[in-house]
Amino acid sequence: MKEFKDKVAVITGAGSGIGLAIARRCVQERMKVV
Repeated sequence: MKEFKDKVAVITGAGSGIGLAIARRCVQERMKVV
């Protein structure tokens, strides 16, 4: 998805579960994850 490339995502609760899955997907989409 080009619209997410080089964007920044601030994800809370990314230590486990759904938050972790979302963080991993954002990294796959080349987003910067904080």
